[in-house]
Amino acid sequence: MKKKDFISIADSSIADLANILEQAHRLKKQPGLHAGLLAGKSMALIFQKPSNRTRVSFETGIFQLGGNAIYLAPDDISLGKREPTADIARTLSRYVGGIVARVFVHQDLLELACYADVPVINALSDLSHPCQALADIMTIQEKFGKLSGLKFAYIGDGNNMTNSLMLACAKTGMHIAVATPAGYLPDPVFVSKARACAALTGAQVTLTRSPAEAAAGAHVLYTDTWVSMGQESETEKRLRDFKGYCIDRALTDLADKDYIFMHCLPAHRGQEVAADVIDGPHSVIFDEAENRLHVQKAVMVFLYT
Repeated sequence: MKKKDFISIADSSIADLANILEQAHRLKKQPGLHAGLLAGKSMALIFQKPSNRTRVSFETGIFQLGGNAIYLAPDDISLGKREPTADIARTLSRYVGGIVARVFVHQDLLELACYADVPVINALSDLSHPCQALADIMTIQEKFGKLSGLKFAYIGDGNNMTNSLMLACAKTGMHIAVATPAGYLPDPVFVSKARACAALTGAQVTLTRSPAEAAAGAHVLYTDTWVSMGQESETEKRLRDFKGYCIDRALTDLADKDYIFMHCLPAHRGQEVAADVIDGPHSVIFDEAENRLHVQKAVMVFLYT
């Protein structure tokens, strides 16, 4: 059987995503389900970026599925520097049952997947963060009991999260409105793919510069940091450019009365979100963080069964 990878939501069918989400809900209720799935297997975790939620949730999930996680820190493996990425992929395939990679450049993931004989999972790249997006979708299902017809508002930087969320919403029938300043639009390839998916599910993908337009009637308000890892030199410019894009009470008042607030974390209170919003009664950020564990376990079940 040809090995499967999980690199982008764009690569997964609507049916596959539905199966992964259904499995994630089952695993949350029964943590011991599929406990022997990875028995005898080690999983390599290649991390070019430091991490809290991603590393701990993957290591815990691998353990709960009966496997062993080997964490490879930024200085342990320098993809494409000390040796070619293709050689790293081929070598690791002789030792481990899978590779989880958190990288700066998406091309590194594609190269790993091309040359590895074992499944490769995207734990974050500059273009895509599919595991986080699916954890977000799972959380919305828990809170609303449905997805189709809901309005999802993303306000902030059109980054890797935006790319994955557009696809996830489009493939599950949610309308998504993305509000970004000029010059910070999401990747046009992902926009095109999301709109193609939306045409099949009845969803809408809207791009705007107006946070108020995006927030109006929204069931979900979502944001991410304005300055991602590796962009620190742009901090002052970005803080200027994103003025007016903070999710505060003025924006939440425009949303549906039962809205939920989401953030993939880490968050900067007083920048992309007001403290009384992220720490308020509508915030589900820690449910969202927990669901990374269950979704990632479900992804591994999908890849290994």
